[in-house]
Amino acid sequence: MGRKHTHYSEEFRAEAVKLVETSGQSIRQVAMELGISDESLRRWIARSRERPAGTPLDADERAELSELRRRVKVLETEREILRKAAAFFAQETERTR
Repeated sequence: MGRKHTHYSEEFRAEAVKLVETSGQSIRQVAMELGISDESLRRWIARSRERPAGTPLDADERAELSELRRRVKVLETEREILRKAAAFFAQETERTR
């Protein structure tokens, strides 16, 4: 069975996002009050925080984005190594007891 897709106006989406940001209620509470999916509301909030559609990155922003992506990869690799090292040393500690 296919899922029914409801299309909400941009105004409705903007008001829903504003309600989450100003009311102090959780995303789930606002979504329930409005009768929408909390995942839809989360996506709308994420999109509202992104750069407006159609606005291209300039050269400096592209360079910064590339550098940040490279740094994220390095940090993720380092984190994985540290996680494995911690697990290894935890095993060694248990063996020596």
